[in-house]
Amino acid sequence: MSRHPIEVSVNGCAQTLEVAARRMLSDMLRDDLNLTGTKRGCETGTCGACTVLLDGEAVKSCLMLAVQVDGRSVTTVEGLSDPTQGEALHPLQASFMTCGGLQCGYCTPGFLMSACALLAHNPRPTVDEVREGLSGNLCRCTGYTQIVESVLAAVQEPSHGH
Repeated sequence: MSRHPIEVSVNGCAQTLEVAARRMLSDMLRDDLNLTGTKRGCETGTCGACTVLLDGEAVKSCLMLAVQVDGRSVTTVEGLSDPTQGEALHPLQASFMTCGGLQCGYCTPGFLMSACALLAHNPRPTVDEVREGLSGNLCRCTGYTQIVESVLAAVQEPSHGH
């Protein structure tokens, strides 16, 4: 299988990799860069567990080839908080903990990334807008109410965009 060199910014760090032509972005992130917060769920784009930000937009990394991110910027759940700024948790991560928006946690990284994209475009969403913004993500544990409450609680924080 042919391999292709790519240069990509991942969580603000420049990466140069050589990837197989058919390598999925989710596999590159997890296996090549050891960023295991990006989860493999359905691998068909249905569950949203693999959601990351590509140039600030939520994408399902199980549906993207690694070569498609050449020259672009990817943010994973590991890149949400900035420890160099004394930020232990991103406000969304903190509100998910406080409001009970996570249980088993498997889907949580995907929800966090979708919520980040939503809040970047709509800093003051309504309940219905949050539900719509997260509609590409599935959770088998929470019943969604606490997830929506978590996103709305994060809106109250002074800095929630990435």
